[in-house]
Amino acid sequence: MLALQTLSQYDAVENMVGGEGRARHQVHALIRGLLAEGAGRGVLRDDIAPDELASYCLHALTAASSLPSKAALRRLVAVTLAGLRPPT
Repeated sequence: MLALQTLSQYDAVENMVGGEGRARHQVHALIRGLLAEGAGRGVLRDDIAPDELASYCLHALTAASSLPSKAALRRLVAVTLAGLRPPT
């Protein structure tokens, strides 16, 4: 728990001064906006807040960098996209 608080504080400081935290925030905002637009059009799920879904997507992108193969990357993308579809 302390490690998470420390990381959160580090990100807060980074956001204040710019750098990687600012870029992450901007990408998060971009994805959040796209998800909100898709939900508004009915092509993406609207039962989960766009902000929360954007976080899930960014975490998936982070995981992608450590995958062992292109096949694993394709599976991650497929699972992530499936999770964005509206529930049936």
